[in-house]
Amino acid sequence: MASAGVATNGTGGSSGMEVDAAVVPSVMASGVTGSVSVALHPLVILNISDHWIRMRSQEGRPMQVIGALIGKQEGRNIEVMNSFELLSHTVEEKIIIDKEYYYTKEEQFKQVFKELEFLGWYTTGGPPDPSDIHVHKQVCEIIESPLFLKLNPMTKHTDLPVSVFESVIDIINGEATMLFAELTYTLATEEAERIGVDHVARMTATGSGENSTVAEHLIAQHSAIKMLHSRVKLILEYVKASEAGEVPFNHEILREAYALCHCLPVLSTDKFKTDFYDVSVKPRMGRWGLSDCCSSPGNWFFLFPLSNAMTWGSWPTLVPSPKRATP
Repeated sequence: MASAGVATNGTGGSSGMEVDAAVVPSVMASGVTGSVSVALHPLVILNISDHWIRMRSQEGRPMQVIGALIGKQEGRNIEVMNSFELLSHTVEEKIIIDKEYYYTKEEQFKQVFKELEFLGWYTTGGPPDPSDIHVHKQVCEIIESPLFLKLNPMTKHTDLPVSVFESVIDIINGEATMLFAELTYTLATEEAERIGVDHVARMTATGSGENSTVAEHLIAQHSAIKMLHSRVKLILEYVKASEAGEVPFNHEILREAYALCHCLPVLSTDKFKTDFYDVSVKPRMGRWGLSDCCSSPGNWFFLFPLSNAMTWGSWPTLVPSPKRATP
């Protein structure tokens, strides 16, 4: 079964570690200068960190995650602007990328980011190893000369735990062998990213647990919906108890409940579905436009998971909920 993360293999005793260290060949090329210049946006690092943290929280242990890098390339200059997650599965302890899933995501982001292209892939973990070479060869079947970005979430160093590589072919023992050559990179930010990173840095540094404006708005909405849920649940319990004969009928209350049900919109109409998505998406477009985020394609990328994350029938109501819309 495909998954967005791969379990990190643990090691056994010290003797096993010595054997592994002896047989695992180096995958790094020595004395090779990078052929391209890389500019990395903070949004990519935040996406990878969020991906890894989510998988670790869901699985209860550190997981290796894999995803795709997208951006722009002009000659020898590459700008990595965004990323998205990839599905993978393990066959005989080897990671296999779900290419069908990639092609589906590629078709989606091409509809929004016509100027962006697939640049390479990312993963998490320590220094590059043969398993990374195995995955890199699969990516080479999709794009020629892909980038490889690796983030080490477990490092204790204060430096940014991100490394970027390109692949080179070297002759070892008379055979052509793929190796990694490390690239130097610079951080490139846009106004929207600087604001977001500064906000995260301030909250992390203070540790005061302050909520952002968006968080406060969502908390207020959650409280209102929670109160509505409790009131609707109370009405529903009364109707059930009346039907069961546990409480006497009160026709006035039942008439008010009946009138309340008929005040609710008919959720199964196509117009409601269209209006639902318009209300969900257009305000975000407006806010991004006012903050000049329209020039940042990274923010538009989240329109895809936004609509898919909406779960029909997740709110308790007194009328039947529609089926999930077919994407």
